Parts: sequence; structure tokens; C-alpha cells
Amino acid sequence: MRYLWFLSLLLLMLPHAVSAAPACAKREAVRPRLDTLRDTMATGRFVSYSPTGLKKWREGTATPDEKSIHDDLVALRPWFDGVITYGALDGLDRVPDVAAKLGSRAVILGVWDITDKKEIDRALAAAKRHPHLVVGLSLGNELVFGKRASWDDLSKAIARMRKEAPSLPLGATEPFAWWLKPEAKPVLGKLDFLLANAHPAFEPWFSDAPARNGADFVVDVTGQVAEIYCGPILVKETGLPTRPASRNFTPARQAAFWKALEAEMPPTRDRAFAGFAAFDAPWRVYDETPGTDGLNPSEGAWGLFTVDRKPKPVMDGLPRLR
Repeated sequence: MRYLWFLSLLLLMLPHAVSAAPACAKREAVRPRLDTLRDTMATGRFVSYSPTGLKKWREGTATPDEKSIHDDLVALRPWFDGVITYGALDGLDRVPDVAAKLGSRAVILGVWDITDKKEIDRALAAAKRHPHLVVGLSLGNELVFGKRASWDDLSKAIARMRKEAPSLPLGATEPFAWWLKPEAKPVLGKLDFLLANAHPAFEPWFSDAPARNGADFVVDVTGQVAEIYCGPILVKETGLPTRPASRNFTPARQAAFWKALEAEMPPTRDRAFAGFAAFDAPWRVYDETPGTDGLNPSEGAWGLFTVDRKPKPVMDGLPRLR
């Protein structure tokens, strides 16, 4: 397939990372929660969730109330019994409270800013309220890739969290290629689970490739990460937006990708993928995109559901949970 040249180049660039012995934290204290995370990966389904009521602009932030979060999770619940958030502020620390009422199995709470004591305190308080539901914290989202933190910063944050919540599994999120870097190994050895982003939509070969090639790409790169990490790996972000059609982003192609990924990557306790994203976020068309001017329509259209909580055609082919 046409993307194999990219994978071969990546392997040549990262020989030490790929050949290194697998690393991960193996701590007895986190086993009960980590077992729930693994079980949900294998027999349930996670979704990466940002509330429909959350909107961020330069001028300020609109935050969702608990009813709005409830209505979001009600729409998602037939297909998803695990929820991943990107932060614990702006009302997101209430997600476990709502998820518990709806019979969800697992919540991974994000901590967007690993230096923000207020956010960390809220995440830990939510984990304390729901010790059987909050199965882990995700420290940051693409912090190193986005140059908002270094690997050393992440290591220090892990050490701080270990002291405050020794029984809470810790993970972090970076693009898959960043986890393959030799510099990532010290962090890998401290994490209880791993979240990776794998976006075929950003690869130049994918613009007119069959959707199944994108699914194969996700399977292949997740396998590469598994060679250097021994804990559970959850693909937090993948998929396709549903616009613009001029870039071959359509509802039909999105549906074909997820159907192919369901077939090519059956979930296990060691590897699985989350639905991404839960809902469209129209406000994100104003996100800045390097090297471009004007609106970025694809950024607002990654949802499996519209911002009005209506399922897109992709959901017709995604089996409901029993």
C-alpha cells in the first residue's frame, strides 16, 4: 500500500526506539482500576468526548451545564460505555457524576494543563467520588508534540501525581510517532496505559486512498507502538471528518473508515480504539491551521454525531452495545 513507504522511513529514522525492550509501569496498586479499563477496551467501547455546550474563542469560553452533559452522554450511551475527556475544568469534572447515573463502565479524565493545580484537584476529587468508574487520568493531549511541555515536564508531572493518587492509573496522549522516539522511553516506563493519536487523514497518500487503507495504517502503527510499550494501548484519536467534500471528506467515507477499522482491529485488553470525536464542534472551524488562511472547515466536522446530537450515517454501521 502507498503508505508503507512512510512506515519504512519512520522505522529507519527510529531504529533504537523500535528495537528497544518494551517499557511500561507495572504497579500492583493500580491493578483494580486498570483491569476495569482493560475490560472496557475489550468488551465495551470508549469515545473521546468534548461537550456540545463547550465552545472556546479568543474572546472567552462557553461552558456546559450538567444537563447539557447529561443529554450528550444519553445520546452516546447506546454505543459507548467508556468516556475520555480532554480536561477537568469547564464542567468536565462532572462527567463521571453523569456517567455513573447512566451506567457507564469507565471514565478516563483528561488533565489539559499538567501545571494547573486547580484542574488537577478537580480531576482527583472526581476520581475520589467515583473510585470504581474513573479508571485513569490522561496527562495532557499532545503536550510534547504541541511544544507545550517537554518529556521531562511530563515525567515530573507523573511523579507528582503518583504521590497524590498512588492507586490511580496514569496515561498520556501523543501522536503515535512521538511515542516511537527514543526520548519517550523514560516516560513510557512510568505510564500504566498509553493513549495514542493516529490520523491517516493527515497523511499525503490518503487523499484519494480507499478507507480500508486508513484502517490498515492505524493497525500497523498501533502494532509498532506495542513493540516498545507493554501496557494497554488505546487509540484515542483517529477517523475522518465529514467535510469538506473537496478534500474527499464525506459522511460516506467516514462510515467506510470506521467499518473497516472495526473489522481490521478487533478490540482486546491490550489494544483498542476510541470513537473520535463524539460530536461536531462548529466553533473549531476558526482554529488556526499552520500555513493556511481563513476557515478550517474540517476541524469542526470530526464528530460521529452532529452538534445537535444526531447520529451521522457512520453510526448505522457501528454495532450498539448489548
